Amino acid sequence: MDFSRIIRHLLLPPWRVAQVFPSRTLDAIEAAVGEAERQHRGEIRFAVEGALHWPALWHAQSARDRAIEVFSRLRVWDTELNTGVLVYLLLADHAVEIVADRGINAKVDPVQWQSICASMQTAFAEGRFEAGAVQGLRAIADLLRRHFATDAVNPNELPNRPVVL
Repeated sequence: MDFSRIIRHLLLPPWRVAQVFPSRTLDAIEAAVGEAERQHRGEIRFAVEGALHWPALWHAQSARDRAIEVFSRLRVWDTELNTGVLVYLLLADHAVEIVADRGINAKVDPVQWQSICASMQTAFAEGRFEAGAVQGLRAIADLLRRHFATDAVNPNELPNRPVVL
């Protein structure tokens, strides 16, 4: 059991997420998701969580496992072409995870997702939350455009607004 992780999560104040992701930053992320989705057939959700609750900490839930849980909870998998992507940030762990649906995973190498996550984590560590998020979303758009080019029919199947958990 990682007691330093537990303490870090339990002591992270709820207002910290609003401090680093104020409404203007959420607006910029929402606009970046909309812009990105006009370029390809993928659907992107962005979720930020400050800290995990006690039961998740007790069971040592990883950021990756929580991201998969959020992917399901937000129904990111529920797209016609199975092209949903979740960008998940767990602030207390300084962790960024990208979870992609099976339609995308069949074509995109996990190393490419890891590279985007690393780039976002670097920006976040420098306090550049808006820039890091928008930069990451643009990188995701570039990747999806190569494999899932848009056509005349490109419905917006998932909300573009970031979710603060």
